[in-house]
Amino acid sequence: MGVIGVSDPAPGTRQANRVRVALVRVGRRLRTWVRHPAAAVRRNVAALPFDYPPAVIITIDLAVVVVGFAAVVQRHSYFPTALPIIALLLTYASSPLAVFLHRLPRPLLPRPLLLGALAIAGEALFLMQPVAGDIAPFVLVAAAGQVAAVEPMRVSIPVTLVMMVELVAFDLIGHMPEGLPTYLIGLMFGWMAGLMLQYQRRLLHRERGYHQIRAAQAADEERRRIAREVHDVIAHSLSITLLHLTAARHALQTDRDVDGAVEALTDAERLGRQAMADIRRTVGLLDSRLSKSVPEPGVHDIVDLVGDFSRAGLNVHCDFSGDLTTVSPAVGLALYRISQESLANVVKHAHGASAEVRLIVEMPQATLTVHNSLPAGPPARPGAGMGVSNMRQRAELLGGRISVGASERGWSVCATVPLVPGRGGYTTLLPPSAATAGNGGRP
Repeated sequence: MGVIGVSDPAPGTRQANRVRVALVRVGRRLRTWVRHPAAAVRRNVAALPFDYPPAVIITIDLAVVVVGFAAVVQRHSYFPTALPIIALLLTYASSPLAVFLHRLPRPLLPRPLLLGALAIAGEALFLMQPVAGDIAPFVLVAAAGQVAAVEPMRVSIPVTLVMMVELVAFDLIGHMPEGLPTYLIGLMFGWMAGLMLQYQRRLLHRERGYHQIRAAQAADEERRRIAREVHDVIAHSLSITLLHLTAARHALQTDRDVDGAVEALTDAERLGRQAMADIRRTVGLLDSRLSKSVPEPGVHDIVDLVGDFSRAGLNVHCDFSGDLTTVSPAVGLALYRISQESLANVVKHAHGASAEVRLIVEMPQATLTVHNSLPAGPPARPGAGMGVSNMRQRAELLGGRISVGASERGWSVCATVPLVPGRGGYTTLLPPSAATAGNGGRP
């Protein structure tokens, strides 16, 4: 209706069109089966909602098919009766047939309870024609395993008990000449095998969940590590650059020393470029592609670090004792970053103060102390950055400990890290009442 001269097709015509379309789709599926049967089976099995490996499902379904055909062949003496054929079709109607017809326009999904009911009905038809050495009860064994692998125990146990009762009933009427205990034990083992598969699937799902949690935790830790690296690099480069710029301004304003100003600006430019390279390298860790490996700074680079601050105008000197070759790269990187952060804090919060870096390497640990005197002027306002937190995390990740706070002559950072990295550690922060006496190096 709605168009003059054009009438709606009759209901029968619409139904015929639907049937025609369905037959075309079925024909297309059958041609796909004929051309690529193995690929079609794997695709259909993978689309089933039970989350089992295709090999497991295909093996069980093939076992059902083989047992069903063998039971029909055993009853050749009863032909031309159709009971064995009907029993075979009932056995085949749910799970194995779903593997072949799952991708129809309306998928035929295997339902475990229906599978159990059809297996019980098919077994009854088989046992109505008893034979010696009957293999038909093994259809129930496979069905019990399939039900137990998918359904909860409150469902699979009653279904298995009904199967046992069926075998016992046919034995009482004389339709099972021999082997009832074997069949009953086989049913129990089939149910247990299915239950084990279900437990394995649950453990697999749990392990997948744990793996996702661990992956998320690893990603968070990597982000925190990169944040620490970027923070340390930026804090160090900006601190020294500001010192060089201050020296250049002082040289131009006070002494009219152009050469000194140019030298200070050149050092500032060099350190700025180095900082940009370090930041690019650190941010490049976020890229999943393989990149050119750049060595991380270590304990031997602390001398150059102190030299950079010294050339920038900070009154700082260092004192090393012990065998530095016993320091591993991980421990060396942590000591370098702690020194870097501590000296940067001296520049930011203790203007005009002097600093001392002392490293003692003595088995089984390395002790780093960065001490600065009280600032020449009023103490800078305490910051709220990531400095102490980053130093604490670096020490604790290697099983070390760190103390940060005011001392008798100023401010001290003392880190002790095992030469053989361990786990656990702690941080000591002096109370605010003590810290107010000299917050020179406070972050």
